[in-house]
Amino acid sequence: MNDVAPQVHRSRLVRWLLWLAGTASLILGAIGVVVPGLPTTPFVLLAAACYAKASPRLHAWLLNHRLTGPMLRDWEANRSLTRRTKVIAVGSMLVMVSFSIWSFRHRWIAQAVLVVLGAVGAWVVLRIPTRRPPGHS
Repeated sequence: MNDVAPQVHRSRLVRWLLWLAGTASLILGAIGVVVPGLPTTPFVLLAAACYAKASPRLHAWLLNHRLTGPMLRDWEANRSLTRRTKVIAVGSMLVMVSFSIWSFRHRWIAQAVLVVLGAVGAWVVLRIPTRRPPGHS
């Protein structure tokens, strides 16, 4: 894991804006747990990145939280995803976007927007470097 502590931003205004962005991201991530199609992981990662520069206390809280900690520690240590994680992420996006498209039948504009957003989400996940799972060489 990266042993270098994040550097807190010197500007009070920037720290406040980062805290605000981190909190908004964390709230969106929490909503994403129950709302289909709204991703949780990217919002939690964004919150952690914002808190790393704004509030070491909140960053440490996220890193040590039983639900967010393992994912964040893994991300900070490796900056990559396993192939299995990518398949699950893209597969669940495909299922949820397909369900949403079906829900908006006869509304072709909404369906087109959903297709574009799903494609962007999949593109973002697929661009993240892939690593081998632990124990495989």
